[in-house]
Amino acid sequence: MLANLWWILFGLGTAVFLAVMAGLIFALFRQRREMRSERETEPRARTVVLWGGLIIPAAILVAAFAFNLSALRATALPVNSQDLVIEIIGRRWWWEVHYPGSQFRTANEIYIPVGQPVQLQLASEEVIHSFWVPQLHGKMDAIPGRVNTFWIQADEAGQFLGECAEFCGVQHANMRLLVVALPPEEFAAWLENQSQPAPAPADEITQRGQEVFLSAGCINCHTIRGTQATGELGPDLTHLASRFTLASATVANNRGHLGGWIADPHSIKPGNLMPPTALSGEELQALLAYLESLE
Repeated sequence: MLANLWWILFGLGTAVFLAVMAGLIFALFRQRREMRSERETEPRARTVVLWGGLIIPAAILVAAFAFNLSALRATALPVNSQDLVIEIIGRRWWWEVHYPGSQFRTANEIYIPVGQPVQLQLASEEVIHSFWVPQLHGKMDAIPGRVNTFWIQADEAGQFLGECAEFCGVQHANMRLLVVALPPEEFAAWLENQSQPAPAPADEITQRGQEVFLSAGCINCHTIRGTQATGELGPDLTHLASRFTLASATVANNRGHLGGWIADPHSIKPGNLMPPTALSGEELQALLAYLESLE
């Protein structure tokens, strides 16, 4: 609907522009005619002003207003969107995602069921952000101290890239997000998995990696449910390995990017709030093995 509205307004604007340019060219290049008396030209001038300056513009504005009302009606919050509510909080510079009724929080990737309207409750911790997933809906601001209600719906399974559309600081351009639409049964399975605590280390290297995580200062900012890590400044990492991206959808979630993010996050996202972590090669590899086990 929004795309159709854009094309309609674009078409109306183009038609007006071409009509004005045609009139201008006609006026500039028409053949000179004998001068007519004021009595002869005055009625014609009044007719041009009446139609070109009042009736036609009024008709165009009324038509544009009607198309806008139709789009607003089509994009209004559906009545049944209360079936699923997702709370989204804009932070510097990532998105915290909470599913009310489920005791977990995730980050930057929003999972929704296919074919169902989903209500979004948008807020912000520090500055104004703007939530925008172009393939699913328009924009809505996330404002500190206020909750704005919005909705999205995906009619087919897939991934839909979104971003912050309001300048919010040094990493505004890298404050992206991913909406993942799954068939309802797969979405229910995802919810169930995300509700579980982190799996316990299965071998010596992942056990060593957990020890590194708990002793290297990571617990000051991050949570891993089922461990002593309860930090809230950064994203919850309980199921980090199940995510497609890192650093607010800046890079793909793989071992190389994860290692680079831990060792020097500012080389990937300059100005972000995560400090570099000084680890030995052995400690880093153990930590990576542990984080990759968090599915």
